[in-house]
Amino acid sequence: MSKTFTTPISRGGKRRSVIAAGAAVAAAALLATGMTTGSAGAAPAGDDVRAGATPAKMTASVRAELMRDANATKADTAKSLGLGAKEKLVVKDVIKDKDGTVHTRYDRTYAGLPVLGGDLIVHEAKGKKGGDARSVTKASKATIKVATTASVAPTGAAKTAVKLAKADGTKKAVAETPRKVVWAADGKSVLAYETVVGGVQKDGTPNQLHVITDAATGKKLFEFQGIKTGSGESQYSGSVELGTSKEGSGFTLTDADRGGHKTTNLENKEDGEGKAFTDEDDKWGNGKGDDPQTAAVDAQYGAGVTWDYYKNVHGRNGIADDGKGAYSRVHYGDSYVNAFWDDECFCMTYGDGEGNKAPLTALDVAAHEMSHGVTSKTAGLEYTGESGGLNEATSDIFGTSVEFSAKNKEDVGDYNIGEEININGDGTPLRYMDKPSKDGQSADNWSDDVGGQDVHYSSGVANHFFYLLSEGSGAKEINGVKYDSPTADGSKVEGIGRDKAEKIWYKALTTYMTSTTDYKAAREATVKAANDLFGADGAEAKAVAAAWAGVNVK
Repeated sequence: MSKTFTTPISRGGKRRSVIAAGAAVAAAALLATGMTTGSAGAAPAGDDVRAGATPAKMTASVRAELMRDANATKADTAKSLGLGAKEKLVVKDVIKDKDGTVHTRYDRTYAGLPVLGGDLIVHEAKGKKGGDARSVTKASKATIKVATTASVAPTGAAKTAVKLAKADGTKKAVAETPRKVVWAADGKSVLAYETVVGGVQKDGTPNQLHVITDAATGKKLFEFQGIKTGSGESQYSGSVELGTSKEGSGFTLTDADRGGHKTTNLENKEDGEGKAFTDEDDKWGNGKGDDPQTAAVDAQYGAGVTWDYYKNVHGRNGIADDGKGAYSRVHYGDSYVNAFWDDECFCMTYGDGEGNKAPLTALDVAAHEMSHGVTSKTAGLEYTGESGGLNEATSDIFGTSVEFSAKNKEDVGDYNIGEEININGDGTPLRYMDKPSKDGQSADNWSDDVGGQDVHYSSGVANHFFYLLSEGSGAKEINGVKYDSPTADGSKVEGIGRDKAEKIWYKALTTYMTSTTDYKAAREATVKAANDLFGADGAEAKAVAAAWAGVNVK
């Protein structure tokens, strides 16, 4: 896996799961009230955030205008970057800081073929006539130059992909027609096929296995899973307010104030959009699993709280930053013990748990799933290896941040993941951020082989980093939960507070991370983000470096 590279470029160029299971396309699911006696994410360090470096709140129309401007000048941008005549840029996203700095994220094509691992970000400073492109962050340094005639037929690529999927336990494996691509994520360019295999994974999760095969030899180059698995009476969050809409003589779970986000009922099916929930008096659920509305209350509430968190804390206008709501589907399958995000439907889906008695709709799970959508629309971290661990950790980090921000008395903020849904059957959380290895499988620290672990366990490195950056090492109690976080080298790490830590992670994700970012590149991205937000070489940037050293990323 290649790393992320940031280099200066010439100025000018006119510019306007929480459960282990098997993205560039979708991802894995999931995932006590008490007085605060620890820092609770509030410990300050250095100066306050530099407002100019934070993302500006943009309306959908303003973002659309920036996207149009980027599209109008993308040929000039490609030329200024020194791309070849056969290479073209495809505008994916635009982030604008309050000080006017614009970060435009591009995908790339070569001779009309998608270049996987060819994404890049152009960072353009404010105040210069005609624009001032100051640097570019690339997913790969690979020079794109390949012959576009394949030796292997598409049918051969499809057979290879189906065989790999069946070996992983996929049932009803069927391959879509392979598409020809250029594979550049490993540091060199290769003509390849990308084949998506459908079907059902062995745990009941839908399958979207993406298999990349060499178009000259038929050899597998890479694979990743596209499905990313971790007023009403809710099951987990008590009495809550919901966004609903009046329709006919009753109401539906459609939140007009949050882009029209809706929650539907799959009625234990495994496909389709689901049936709309309706209610005559706009009072939903009974707080227990015997009422089908209850799971919908939790899902709709979680979606609303997550929308508000991204808007109020990071200035993001919806999951895709386009003002449009996603949607949630509850009651998936029969006794399905997971939840997942799917980019193709841009939706969250929740199973009802063992015996259909414990829906996986807790708040941090809902926020975890929707955060996969944010990652997909920004960095697009590939859902395998170290980038896959960072993808999962991002969802855990923001799932935790949303839970703290909600200030819900029934589900107070903590650094445990999925503690409400009781997946393990003994009351223990699914994952721990202060010491990830407490779950028996997650990595506390980086090692040479961490990229070979399941992404839900390699995510432990970044989860541990985030906890150390927020709260520091050692023993403490927060909201009635006791923590004791170690470091790889025995050093003492001082936390800067969760408020600062989550802003640093968001800026790094949306501004400096690419599809191939690994842990070393994540360290570089978060240091840059801290420098932007709090000043170069300040206390926050030093704390970021210390926290990464605490998990053996140096």
